[in-house]
Amino acid sequence: ARGFSVPLQRPADCGADHYFDSSRLACAPCGANQRQNAGGSSCVCEPGYRMVFSNGGFSVTCEKCPENMSGVTQDGWNCITCPKGLTSKGNCKCPDNEILVERSMDGVLLNEALCVHCNGSEQSFSASDASGSRCVRCEKTFIEVSKSCDCSSPNILTGGLCFLAREGLPPKGVAAVRFAQLGITVASAWFLKNLQSSALACWMYSNLTACQALGNMCVMNMNSLSSSSTDACGLFQYIFVSTTRAGIIHSIPYWRNNLPWLYYGDQPGLASQVLEKNHFPTTFTFKGTDKDVTLKFIAASFDAAGNFLKWQSLEGGILQLCPDTQTKLNAAYVFGTTYQQSCKISVSKILLDFANPVFYDLFLEYNGGNGQQRVWAVPVLNLNLQYNEKFVNQGSNMNNWLLTRRFFLVDALSGKENDLGKSPRVIRIASKITISIRLVSHTQRGTIYPPLITVGYTDVLIQNPETQSVMVSFKVSYEMNQSEAQIQTDIALGVLGGLAVLWSLLKTAGWKRRTGSSIIDLQTVFRFLLFYAGDLANVFFIVTVGTGIYWLVFFKAQQFVSVLLPLPSQEEDFVTYIACAFSLKALQFLHLLVSQLAIDIFFIDWERPKGKVLKAVEGEGVIKSAAAPVSIWRTYFIANEWNEIQTVRKINPLFQVLAVLFFLEVVGFSNLALMDASSSLTRSSESYVAPWSRILRFGVSAALWIAIAILQVIFFAVIYERFVEDKISQFVDLCCVSNISVFLLSHNCFGHYIHGRSVHGHADTNMEEMNMNLKREAENLCSQRGLLPNTDGQTFQISISRKMRLNYDWIHETLTRKRGPARLLDSSANTFEQSTRAYNAMNKFLSSFIDHVHKEMDYIVKDKLLLERILGMEFMEPIEKSIFYNDEGHSFTDVLYYGNETTLLIFDILFFSVVDLASQSFILAAILTYLQQEIFRFIRNTLGQKNLASKTLVDQRFLI
Repeated sequence: ARGFSVPLQRPADCGADHYFDSSRLACAPCGANQRQNAGGSSCVCEPGYRMVFSNGGFSVTCEKCPENMSGVTQDGWNCITCPKGLTSKGNCKCPDNEILVERSMDGVLLNEALCVHCNGSEQSFSASDASGSRCVRCEKTFIEVSKSCDCSSPNILTGGLCFLAREGLPPKGVAAVRFAQLGITVASAWFLKNLQSSALACWMYSNLTACQALGNMCVMNMNSLSSSSTDACGLFQYIFVSTTRAGIIHSIPYWRNNLPWLYYGDQPGLASQVLEKNHFPTTFTFKGTDKDVTLKFIAASFDAAGNFLKWQSLEGGILQLCPDTQTKLNAAYVFGTTYQQSCKISVSKILLDFANPVFYDLFLEYNGGNGQQRVWAVPVLNLNLQYNEKFVNQGSNMNNWLLTRRFFLVDALSGKENDLGKSPRVIRIASKITISIRLVSHTQRGTIYPPLITVGYTDVLIQNPETQSVMVSFKVSYEMNQSEAQIQTDIALGVLGGLAVLWSLLKTAGWKRRTGSSIIDLQTVFRFLLFYAGDLANVFFIVTVGTGIYWLVFFKAQQFVSVLLPLPSQEEDFVTYIACAFSLKALQFLHLLVSQLAIDIFFIDWERPKGKVLKAVEGEGVIKSAAAPVSIWRTYFIANEWNEIQTVRKINPLFQVLAVLFFLEVVGFSNLALMDASSSLTRSSESYVAPWSRILRFGVSAALWIAIAILQVIFFAVIYERFVEDKISQFVDLCCVSNISVFLLSHNCFGHYIHGRSVHGHADTNMEEMNMNLKREAENLCSQRGLLPNTDGQTFQISISRKMRLNYDWIHETLTRKRGPARLLDSSANTFEQSTRAYNAMNKFLSSFIDHVHKEMDYIVKDKLLLERILGMEFMEPIEKSIFYNDEGHSFTDVLYYGNETTLLIFDILFFSVVDLASQSFILAAILTYLQQEIFRFIRNTLGQKNLASKTLVDQRFLI
């Protein structure tokens, strides 16, 4: 296969004796006695040679001129005698104010060129034009000042104009431009040529273009005044003050007749009056028939010489240096849509596209009534302005701002030194442009303050334009005074935080009572801080969710604009609240996890031996009768079931994550988090996509998490657990069928009891008898399952006395002594036998305790007061008797995942939100949320299984 590759050659790569052949896209040699023309695309004869043949410059034949006619005519076809010398190109030249004549009136070529003097007397007032080829009327200032075409001393000649020397003239300006970022000052060729002449023409003749040109030079100098010399802005201010009697335009005191409007005035505090005293005289809506959502910005544009170019609408990307589609560029001016655009642009492209600067006076168009269109002047905040010590256009204090009017995008003119035809040494680029729209406080009809455009410039020292680049950005932001919202948030946090302190104190008091301690020690303080961390996390969560949903509903659903989203900088406090909520909730979650992994639990086996069996006595050689052993399999079975329900939740975590992700990414709810006024769930691929709002992202995701979780809880509670499977109730039923009760202590003197004693007396039986027992129970032919006669209550909250706890600990210490030092073990029995005896002792003790055998450690059964249920604490202290509180709500799930769904759900929401706010990716947040759920579930299962085996003496090998 033949490759389609050609060498890359540019006109600049061709030497002086070559030209660029556009048909071959390559350099080609010129003929003999020829050289490259100025454009580099053809050949011309060298000085002293005339053309004999040419087909457009690509094929040229040259011939040397004779010695007595060494000059070449302007058209290059003939030789001619030049009496007053030759130019570098070999043409004849004439002195100033004389024109070159090569042909007679009828076109006949002269043998010797003539230099004809232009008559500058009063009858003609003529002078040679710029090309030196004809006499034209000289500039009017020469005629007015000297009555001739000469501008001799003491008159002033500057910029091609002549001015009469007199008192009161503007001082001589400094033709220098200060590039503060680079720390250099450039002697500008443009300023040197035009500064003084523009100032004099503006002051003396009120020349409109001269005044505009002077104003443009002031803008190119960043509207800055020098205290040591008179620069362009100094000259402008001198003329502004000197022409007070000229009057003002449109009743605006800062807009003087014949002068451009550059400043709003230098009175301290004036900026805040300009931006906040008056409202923009129209309203904006998001929805409805009176839909007015377009900001109609329009700009009056001028060239550097001061000529008015045209009125230009900003639509179409006039101010956006980054290329994009027309639709996306125009989205910048849709009201309510926060617009951001940034990119890198090469310096070579900037020099190509913006060779001549254009200056803009920006206005906002509106309907002024009676069908007449009016415009409102948009002030400019120049971040590079250096006026004097009073004004600093940085920060948020408007009183220190000095507002201006005119700006430009690229200045590649003022940085040119010596020769305007050469490339600039320095260029200045508007690298940061922000249009700020501020909503009037407490408005209900979409009223805004006058917009503000903020411009920041970057100075670039030209070294290698092809490799140099500049980062530029354009932004339209919407803001409103958020102080009231912040105050309300602070009040909510303060009030709820105070209530959280009281609630944590009540929790601590309840915990102290349940632990059987009345001393406030360091552990009590630490426990209070843990409770307070969880409650404070809930406070932050409630406030942030409420804030997110508030902005989501009121911003997206409003018709007339009354609220605007906080700016990214104003969202920092909100993000901090979420981070605090997550940190505190994580601490509460870990505390919950540790507490559940340290509970005391024992399975009470009510089964009694049926009959006796003969058993050989080891070492004695005799056979004795003994009670038939009770099967341990029922205990193992219950232990396994308990192990399975430890991490059962009221919702399906995997479905929860997938459903949230489905609604966010597939259905399109994530589009509600965009900083625009649209409430549509779909976006066109061609439309502009606004930046994300972190508040809206949290509001949308949290609302979906909560809504889907509530639906799941309702579904499982109303349908699934009623008609399919209720693992918690089934576990209670299974305990009763297995004739095993569950005794667990979550605190030192508080816990839960599941009464599983079989109403049939035994459960270790065959299938037939088991079915008969269940049938009798279904037909109410036996007693009820409750702890008390004729009741069904099987679950209780228990508050045990200290004496009961001491006995439990004494037996439990024996149960776990196998893990103690060897010297404490009974030398007459091995570890297994000792543990078995301890297990039997614990089983016997707890079963006798339930049967009221120990009168000194008896208990009573009662109902909890409503206030006790609400506060989660017990008012009565079990001093002499333990107390069993009736519990129909299965509160023993407090030591399981099932009873702490709220804490787990909030932790998941906050984890998801923190990952999303950090990564701006709902997909990554969903994946990591599911992974952390599985990791903590594995930890809870593994360590919970070990704790279960340790506390109940169930061999861990049987827990599957």
